[in-house]
Amino acid sequence: MNYNKKTVLDVDVHGKKVLLRCDFNVPQDKATGAITSDKRIVAALPTIRYLLENGAAVIACSHLGKPSATFEAYAKKQAEKGKEAKREDWEKSLKQLSLAPVAVRLSELLGQEVLFANDVVGEDAQAKAKALQPGQILLLENTRFEKGETKNDPELSRQLAALGELFVSDAFGSVHRAHASTVGVAAYLPAVSGFLVAKELEVMGKALDDPRRPFVSVLGGAKVGDKIGVISNLLDRADTIIIGGGMAYTFLAAQGGNIGKSLCENDRLDFAREMLAKAKEKGVQLLLPTDTVAAAEFSADAAPVVVESMNIGDDLMGMDIGPKTTQTFCDAVVGAGTVVWNGPMGVFEFPAFAKGTEAMAKAMAESGAVTIVGGGDSAAAVEQLGFADQMTHISTGGGASLEFLEGKELPGVACLQDR
Repeated sequence: MNYNKKTVLDVDVHGKKVLLRCDFNVPQDKATGAITSDKRIVAALPTIRYLLENGAAVIACSHLGKPSATFEAYAKKQAEKGKEAKREDWEKSLKQLSLAPVAVRLSELLGQEVLFANDVVGEDAQAKAKALQPGQILLLENTRFEKGETKNDPELSRQLAALGELFVSDAFGSVHRAHASTVGVAAYLPAVSGFLVAKELEVMGKALDDPRRPFVSVLGGAKVGDKIGVISNLLDRADTIIIGGGMAYTFLAAQGGNIGKSLCENDRLDFAREMLAKAKEKGVQLLLPTDTVAAAEFSADAAPVVVESMNIGDDLMGMDIGPKTTQTFCDAVVGAGTVVWNGPMGVFEFPAFAKGTEAMAKAMAESGAVTIVGGGDSAAAVEQLGFADQMTHISTGGGASLEFLEGKELPGVACLQDR
C-alpha cells in the first residue's frame, strides 16, 4: 500500500468548504451521557485549527457508537435478545448517541462556537453548510444515523460530498472501514489526509518498510486468531517477535506444553507450529514465555504463583508472564532500534497480574528505540501505567492499526490522493 498521500499542506484550503472526517467516537457515561474522555476530540484539534486559520469553512462529521439507523433494524436486534422493541426506546437510544455533546466540548476546546446540524445530509445540514463562512465550523449529526453509512451507499456519499469542496480524512480509527463518510465521499471530492492520519502513515509505514534495526515486534492479547495476519506479515519484516499474553499459551501447547486451564485455541495449533517453523527457517528470533504467573481463577484477588510455562498445573491458568520471561523480553526490547507493540502481556487490569505489561512499557520507554504502540488494549495499558508521553507514537486506531500491521490495504487510505 502506498503511504505517501497528500495532506492538507499540499492543497489550497482558503475559501473552501472542507468536509472533515473526524473520530469523535468518544466514551460516555452510560447513565448521564457525559463524555468521560475527550482525547479523540483533542487529537483532531491540530487539523481543525489549521483549516480554520487558513480560511476554510469546516464541515466536520463522525460516527458515535453503533446505533440502529432504522426502527426495523433496532427491532431485529431486540428480537435476537428475546426483547420487545418499542419505538420510544429506539428514539431514546438515538438521542444517547447524538454528537451534540461533542459539539459543546469542541466549542470549549477551540474557544469558538461550533454550529451543530441535527441531521447528516437533511435540510438542517444542507442549510447550515450552505451558509457556513470561512473560519466557521459545523458538526453534523452522527453519520451512523444514516442507514447507508456502513454500506458505503453511493447516494449518501454523493449527498455528503455535496456539502463541501474538499474531503480531509483525519479519523485513522475508521480508515479500515469502507463507509460512506470514510471512503465513499472520495469518489466525488478531492481527498487528502489531516495531520493525524498523516502521522500514522508516516510513523507506522516507516516502521514496517524501513525500520531502524533490530526491529522487535511485541505481540500480546488474548487470541492468536486476532493476530494471524500480523504474525505472518511481521515474520517477513522483524528480527525478533515476542509473544506474550493469552495467545502465548496456544504456541506453548503447540510445542507439547501442559498449559492447565490457560487460554488455548485448539483450532490454531497447526498455525502456531507453522509460524514457529517459519521463524526458524527465516532466522527470526521468536520468544515465548519460559515462566508464567498463574492463578487458580480469573480474579483480581486470585493468589499469583510462578510456574514453568511448559508445565502449568491442571488447576491453574496463566495470567501474566513470569519474572524470568519479563527479563528476557525486556532485554530484547532494550537492544532494539524499532519496537512495535500490540497487546498486553497479561491481565493488566488486575494489579497482581500487570507486572509483565508494566515492565515491558518501562523497557520501551527507556530503550532509546523508535517505539510504536498499537491502539486498543496496549494503548490503554501504556496510558494507565503512565508511560504514554515517553513513547514515540501511540496509534489512535485499534482495528486500523492491527490491519496496518497485517499489511492490508486500508480503504480509507487507498482513496486519498497520492503525492
